[in-house]
Amino acid sequence: MSPARMIDVTRQHWAIENSLHWVLDVTCKEDENRTRRGHGAENLALLRKLALNATEREPSKGSKKGKRKTAGWDDDYLLAIIQQFAQLR
Repeated sequence: MSPARMIDVTRQHWAIENSLHWVLDVTCKEDENRTRRGHGAENLALLRKLALNATEREPSKGSKKGKRKTAGWDDDYLLAIIQQFAQLR
């Protein structure tokens, strides 16, 4: 592999890491999860990505982590976020 190609591959890898995995780790503490049995880790990862997507689509200002906390405290806010997925149909 040429040095130029190696740099491109490395940059592509870190672009993915920085755009999704870093956000999941910071907002959902994904790296701290210790679920190991069955499909639990995969299922939780899917739910985290759904929650991240929902908070990104929600138009109010604020951090993704803050929006997740608000959704946990306020049922009306949670319902508004969930209804966004129903509108996608």
